[in-house]
Amino acid sequence: MALSAAATQRGLFLFLCLVWGTNWLAMKVGTAEVPPGIFSGLRWTTAGAVLLAFLALRGTPVRVLPRLWGRIVWVSVMMIPLNAVVMLYGLRHVSGGLAAVLNSALTPIAMVGFAAMLGQERFSRRHLGALTVGVVGVLVLYGPRAAVGDLDTLEILGACGVMVGNLAYCYSSVAARPLMRTLPPVHLVAITNFIGGAVLLVLSLAFEPGALAATNLQWSAVAWLSWWYLLLPASLGATIIYFRLMRDWGAGRVGTYAFISPVVAVLLGIVVAGERVGPVDALGMALMLGAAGLALRKSG
Repeated sequence: MALSAAATQRGLFLFLCLVWGTNWLAMKVGTAEVPPGIFSGLRWTTAGAVLLAFLALRGTPVRVLPRLWGRIVWVSVMMIPLNAVVMLYGLRHVSGGLAAVLNSALTPIAMVGFAAMLGQERFSRRHLGALTVGVVGVLVLYGPRAAVGDLDTLEILGACGVMVGNLAYCYSSVAARPLMRTLPPVHLVAITNFIGGAVLLVLSLAFEPGALAATNLQWSAVAWLSWWYLLLPASLGATIIYFRLMRDWGAGRVGTYAFISPVVAVLLGIVVAGERVGPVDALGMALMLGAAGLALRKSG
């Protein structure tokens, strides 16, 4: 029985890695046409509403203790509106493969750091070394072009957006773990998706250029295909798996998806989008992935 459960968890983890490795291309394609706020807000709100309705029809509606609402709303806003808008606008100016590597290399470092900050895991010299290697990787990745004036300002801002969005998602993920002592993972996913998506939709309609025009939903077939992919296997599949593994494995172990998903994203970007990775880019990525490995390596 224990072996079967472990095998199931490994299978779910592999699915998570594959879906999140391909997410980047879908997001980049979709938000190239549709404003990121309305594109993502509609996706998350729909995912949350579908899950809430499914749970209610199953006879297991989501019930939240009053004392938890403040934390749930905070986690929802950090995880979706802040993460999605900043990251998706940043994604418009960097390649999908590069965004995936930046995101995935920072994820385990950030998750271990936030887990230590919130008292869930201990912070060690090894973690400090990982942060140092990660910073060096970023400098190698962008430093040479910046030194000769060949690095576009929008690309710098785009990379910063991807990293800031990643930090918001990592923090909210770690902060959400204690909530799963009371709420099952699927319940927490349902309520955070709906709240975060609804907040994002309201903000998008109020402030985002082109958002009102996009509500006519006259999107291209490619944009709709990207949206449905992000809704079904990603929001209604991988996200639930992610929360479940966060509860059962903890932040450090779940963060090891960083070793697989960037490889998937880079290969997909090369094959489908014709993106290129030069030797210096590869070195910077290797350093950042090495930082991730250092952060997650078991001591002793």
